[in-house]
Amino acid sequence: MKPVNVSNPETYRARYGIPDALGGCHTAVIDGYAIEGHVPAREIKRLLAERPKARGLAVAGMPGGSPGMEGNRPAPYTVMLVKSDGTASVYQSYR
Repeated sequence: MKPVNVSNPETYRARYGIPDALGGCHTAVIDGYAIEGHVPAREIKRLLAERPKARGLAVAGMPGGSPGMEGNRPAPYTVMLVKSDGTASVYQSYR
């Protein structure tokens, strides 16, 4: 699939049920799940294996140390599971 730049990413987050508070710099849809921001492949694979009733996964912002943001200033970050009702819970924490 080819990436598409859009001028209104919040529209796509809303379409797939990801709260703006969990917004990142990009949104993908994989097998019916929304993937927002810099989510590690390991957690996407886990999501697809477990198949929870959820909208998807999100990493808010662009935290240092997350995939694609490696560098000199790694920071702790959390992968959130966005549930079907729009609430979110911690899926995995990275330190």
